[in-house]
Amino acid sequence: MDLGNNGLSLGEQREAALTRTAQHVLNAWHEFDAAREHESLPSESLHQMLTQPLPDEGSDVLEVIDQAVEVLDSSLAQARPRYFAFIGSSGLEVGALADLLAHSYDTNLAVDARAATELEWQAVSWLAQFIGFPAQTGTFTSGGTISNITALASAREAAIPGARERGLGNLRPTLYCSTEAHYSITRAAEVLGLGSANVRAVDIDSERRMRADVLREMLQRDVADGGTPVAIVATTGTTLTGAVDPIEELADVAEEFGVWLHVDGAYGVPAAAVASRSHLFAGLDRVDSVTVDCHKWMFVPKACSAVLVRDASTLAKVFSHDEAYMPHAGGHYNAVDITLEYSRPFRALKLWMLFSTHGANAVREAIERNCDQAQLLFDWIRDRPAFETLTSRPQLSIVPFRAVVLGCSDPDAHNGALCSAIQRDGRVYVSPATIDGHVWLRPCFTNFRTTSDDVAALLNVAEELGVDCRVLHS
Repeated sequence: MDLGNNGLSLGEQREAALTRTAQHVLNAWHEFDAAREHESLPSESLHQMLTQPLPDEGSDVLEVIDQAVEVLDSSLAQARPRYFAFIGSSGLEVGALADLLAHSYDTNLAVDARAATELEWQAVSWLAQFIGFPAQTGTFTSGGTISNITALASAREAAIPGARERGLGNLRPTLYCSTEAHYSITRAAEVLGLGSANVRAVDIDSERRMRADVLREMLQRDVADGGTPVAIVATTGTTLTGAVDPIEELADVAEEFGVWLHVDGAYGVPAAAVASRSHLFAGLDRVDSVTVDCHKWMFVPKACSAVLVRDASTLAKVFSHDEAYMPHAGGHYNAVDITLEYSRPFRALKLWMLFSTHGANAVREAIERNCDQAQLLFDWIRDRPAFETLTSRPQLSIVPFRAVVLGCSDPDAHNGALCSAIQRDGRVYVSPATIDGHVWLRPCFTNFRTTSDDVAALLNVAEELGVDCRVLHS
C-alpha cells in the first residue's frame, strides 16, 4: 500500500511556478536599479485579501505567487536605492539566489552537514580576514541581538565560571557600554540574568565615542564596591550617528582590569576593511569577540549575522552539551556546541556566494562609496542655510540633519512633521531620530545601489517639502 501523499507537491505546475517566480524576481531587480518616483501603497483589494480567514482548500499557485508579489511590491523595500531609513540591507542578487538554493535543499547545520559545514567554517574565516580580526571560530545567527547575546554569554562564563549551571549567586555583575550603544546590549543583560540595572552607560566625547577615562573610573569604583565586571562593549558604528568607539583605548582598560572586550560591529565593522576608515578600528585585533550583521553593510539579504571569537573554547564552555543524539565526529565542535540554536538554516551560503562571485575588493569599494556619499551629504548640508547637521563629520555613513526655520517656535515639531511628509511623499524614505533630546532626520547609506543623484534627491525633497511643513506647523 502506498502511504505517500503528493498533495503538497506542485506536480505539473512546478516549472511554471518557478518560471513565474523568476520573472517577478528579475522585474524586481530591474526596478531596484533606479529609484521610483513614489512608493506603491496597498490597494483596497489587497487589504481585503489580507483579512480573509484560513482557507481549507488551495488556490492556483501562479495566482498565489502574483498575490505574494503584490504584497511585497506594496511594502517598504530596503533594497531600493532611496531607502535611507534605519540601517537596512540591500537585497544583494547573489544573496537572494543563495537563499533560494539553501531553502530548497533545507540543510540543517546543527550537527555536521558535510560540505555545508565546511563552507560555513570557510565563510567564518573569510569574514574574519575581511575585517581584520583573528577569529579562531564563529557562527552565523539570525541577527545582531542574538549575536550579542551569544558573545556576552561567553563573557559571563569567563567572568563567572560555572554561571551556566549555578547561576550568579550573590555576585553583582556589571556590563559597560556607551550611552548610545544599541538596546540589544541591555536586552542581553536581561536575558543572561545580569540585569539591566547593572548595565553601566559610559559618557561619550564630542565625537560621540565612549570615553575610556570615564570607563576606567567606573570600573575602579565598581570593583571597589564588590562588583564583578563581565564585559566592556565597544560599538563600532552607533545606530544614532555611526560613531566608532576607540577600541585601542578600551582594550587598554580591558587588559588592565582583566575584562572581556566585545565589539558590537553589527552595522559598522565592515568599514574596517576600507583603507580610508581602517584607522577608526585600530585595536580590533585585541578584542575577545566581534559581531557583524552581514545583512546590513555587506549587502546580503536578511538574516545573516555572525559572531566571531578569538578562542573557540569560550563558546563551547557556555553552549556545549554531551548529548547521546548529537554525534561529535572527528573531535570537532558541532554548531550546537557553540550556538544557541539547534535548527540552523544555511545562512553562511549567501556571504560565501558574495565573496566568491564579486570578490572582497568589490565589497570594499561599495562600502567606500557609501562613506563618500555621507561626506557628500554633510558638505551639501553645510552649504544650505535651510539645514544644519552635527558639528563633527560623519565617521561612517550616517548623517543626521535637521531643517532650520527662522522664527519657528518648535523646531522639533517642525522636523517631525517634515519627516512624516517625506515618508508620505514617497520619492525618498528617511526615519527620524532623537539626538540629545531633539528630533533629527537620520539618513543611512548602506545600499550598493545608491548614487550621488539619490543623495541629492534626499536633500532636494527635504527642502521642497520643508516649505509645506512650515506652513502646516505655523
